[in-house]
Amino acid sequence: MSGIRTLLGQTAVYGMGTMVPRFLNYLITPYLTYAFSTSDYGINTELFAYIAFFNIIFTYGFETAYFNFQNQEQTKNVFSTAFWSITISTLILGVILMLLVPVFRSILSTPNTTYLNSYLYWCIGIIATDALAAIPFAKLRSGNKALQFSFLKLLNVIINLSLTVFFLSYCRHCYETQTNTYWAQWYRPEIGIGYVFLATLISNIITTCIVIALHLPIPFSLDAVLWKSMWNYAWPLVILGVAAMINDTLDKVLLKWLMPNKADAQVSQGIYGACNKLAVIMSIFIQAFRFAYEPYFFKNAGHSKSPSHHARIMTVFILFCCFIFLSISLNMSWIQYFIGSSEYRSGITTVPILLLAYMCLGIVYNLSIWYKLSQHTQYGAIIALAGAATTILINVLFMPLYGYWAATWATFLAYLLMMVLSYIWGKRHYPIPYELKRIGTYILITLVVYALSYFTTQITSSYISLLLNNLFILSFAYLVYRIEIRNYESSN
Repeated sequence: MSGIRTLLGQTAVYGMGTMVPRFLNYLITPYLTYAFSTSDYGINTELFAYIAFFNIIFTYGFETAYFNFQNQEQTKNVFSTAFWSITISTLILGVILMLLVPVFRSILSTPNTTYLNSYLYWCIGIIATDALAAIPFAKLRSGNKALQFSFLKLLNVIINLSLTVFFLSYCRHCYETQTNTYWAQWYRPEIGIGYVFLATLISNIITTCIVIALHLPIPFSLDAVLWKSMWNYAWPLVILGVAAMINDTLDKVLLKWLMPNKADAQVSQGIYGACNKLAVIMSIFIQAFRFAYEPYFFKNAGHSKSPSHHARIMTVFILFCCFIFLSISLNMSWIQYFIGSSEYRSGITTVPILLLAYMCLGIVYNLSIWYKLSQHTQYGAIIALAGAATTILINVLFMPLYGYWAATWATFLAYLLMMVLSYIWGKRHYPIPYELKRIGTYILITLVVYALSYFTTQITSSYISLLLNNLFILSFAYLVYRIEIRNYESSN
């Protein structure tokens, strides 16, 4: 249990470094959705989807490869080889993307064309700085420097949000009122929501410089033999990452291309992107857990009780996911106001399905230990490709008819398939005694509580249903507590 407590403690620290920044980002959502139309917010959603995709290409699985190889010999060479490899490739890929800006511009064809080139150059800068910081941040995680990691992540978001508000509120106010002609020059109405990209780039540059400085000096060392071993380990993870990004982001892009009416498609991008933000708590928990879990399972891979620890960790993880699902779904009546007008909130019913989808994705991350520890990373690529194929197929068939609803169900079904495949193949190659009965019980209770909530919402007033919903959540927490206490007593 001490290992699990350590993991949960690390998750809590990473959670603060992830949850607080993401929560601050969450607070900027109503700011942006009230300030900009669904069409403008759709541009934001689409370009950040491309950023997420290219982040995978620019880091090409070397973060995970670093965790795998740094526990072996030549630790210093692993860091310098991974860092300089990504640095050199980032410079090359960054120049290529800049040369392709005219091509990207013609593909995007967004309503705002005046500063679209600037949008794209800023996005390329965001991708490049994310890549340069990847290995230094990974070294902080592997060295159990969760506080430094969390501080820098928090600093990044504080700078980002401060600059966003500075440009879109203060400078805009100066521009419109001419109260301060100097700061008024910093605002151009045509840039609009593009200031979000500019603020992100500036904050990335600052935190990337700091995190790299923490590891200076970094000797220029590219061990060719080691690099080849890391690449052989990592290349399936590139396919996995690309496929995962297809599952996570392609739907936001396809809305623009598959819906018959392009104006409606841009609006749908904004609605779907905003409603995704309401599922952010689940993704925050999953990300914080993953930050702590990856270094943990690589360091404890050889422990005799490792499989039973992983099984227990899975149960605890799913339990937290169930609680998050109920907390958000049963309080949607007031959480929905975190996004802008009623036009944005028209897609609010997709949120519970997205929460379940992210829960499946979190389970996939947990299950992924079998192919990462057994050196069968190619299976991870196959699993992710199966999910990507599901995403593409469902969206192509149904998105022209059902819009973002097709995207929602495609996300859920893709992650569900990945979860099932990973579990079945994992049993063959790296068997772990997961507590299926207990996990099934918690999921069943969660779904029953959600069904009761849906029923009471239909027959009571909004205030009474909100009270009942939170009583349901407390009852769920108490019931789980009683089950866990009983199981603990029976095992001792």
